[in-house]
Amino acid sequence: MEGLAPWHLLVILLVIVLFFGGKKIPEMMRGLGAGVKSFKEGMREGDTPTNSPSTPSNSAPTANTPTEDRK
Repeated sequence: MEGLAPWHLLVILLVIVLFFGGKKIPEMMRGLGAGVKSFKEGMREGDTPTNSPSTPSNSAPTANTPTEDRK
């Protein structure tokens, strides 16, 4: 086997176009690109450290916190 010659690739491309049609191929490529993008984002999220849920946030006052309205 010598590998794929340029005419082999042309025949494969022609079969793909005949099988799927000219309009379906761009939709498939868009879906493939979105899948690859989602995969890369997922890989990046795995690399970045996240805040632990055990640390309390100071955004909301608790019931025992005195306020200026109460006297």
